[in-house]
Amino acid sequence: MTILHPLGLAALQSLPPETAHRAAITALKWGLGPKLKLDFPSLRTELAGLSLPNPVGLAAGFDKNAEVPDAMLAAGFGFVECGSVTPQPQIGNPKPRLFRLREDRGVINRMGFNNHGLDGFARNLKSRDRKTGIVGANLGANKDSADRIADYTQGLSRLWGCVDYFTINISSPNTPGLRDLQSGGALDDLLGQISETRAALTGDQPSPPIFLKVAPDLDTAQIERITEQARTYGMSGIIVSNTTISRPVDLKSTNKTETGGLSGTPLFKLSTRILSAFYAASEGRIPLIGVGGIASGGDAYIKIRAGANAVQLYSALIYEGPALAACICADLAARLQADGFKTIDEAVGSLGT
Repeated sequence: MTILHPLGLAALQSLPPETAHRAAITALKWGLGPKLKLDFPSLRTELAGLSLPNPVGLAAGFDKNAEVPDAMLAAGFGFVECGSVTPQPQIGNPKPRLFRLREDRGVINRMGFNNHGLDGFARNLKSRDRKTGIVGANLGANKDSADRIADYTQGLSRLWGCVDYFTINISSPNTPGLRDLQSGGALDDLLGQISETRAALTGDQPSPPIFLKVAPDLDTAQIERITEQARTYGMSGIIVSNTTISRPVDLKSTNKTETGGLSGTPLFKLSTRILSAFYAASEGRIPLIGVGGIASGGDAYIKIRAGANAVQLYSALIYEGPALAACICADLAARLQADGFKTIDEAVGSLGT
């Protein structure tokens, strides 16, 4: 994946996906990424206590090891989520494991939480200037862990004070059995221990927001139950959604048969429908972050009007180029003005009104 200067986009797209991704990270570390100053007053918003300059965030997966969060903030993103990070380093699944679906503007990945582990992640975060913007950590569990819930609480403890928010990722399809944590009793156990860990770490100080990231492959009963559990255990919000294991029948790319999670444009309709269902189930009482298939200001606006307080993207960067966040912000501001909304908050959930 890439977010570099347009002149380098075609060259990177000619490389194997993981090679291109690593080259993009390296170039960003060298300071070669875009540096944009955006000022859209109507896009400033509060998300679970976080003051965002705009609601367009970078989803987890691009910066797995927290190497370039400030470069991504400089590219125009209102907030950046690093990870997924697991307690111990792991190499992930065998290669190849990342596939472009060019004709469909999509991606299939079966990465398997490849990352350098909590220690390296924490070192990278501690070396940055936290005044530059909002950065979060997406927490995962090791594939061979004997206690996956303990992996999440360990991540919370190790990175406490290093980031502005946390995401509990139990929805990747590429770690066998991980999505089982979305089930009733397992989710109670997980969120109960997250809540206890948070209370012990917080003391008499405010807690950073903790979000729960869910899959798009859920039915109505699951959506209602997860919403209630998130509220019961004091989660700050729900991120809807991760990649899907389903496959639309109209996919054209020859890579459509690869196993793994599907993201990008083919995920947009499903993830937006699930987002709307979570908004209905929560009655707007818990913040939602909309993810899945966002490639334009129009896509982001639909997510917001469907119930998202903010949005995140990643896959579209490979196809749309380096100015995507800025373009989305400009388009969003124009759409708000055209529809008579003074703020993002006024537009949230307005599709149903």
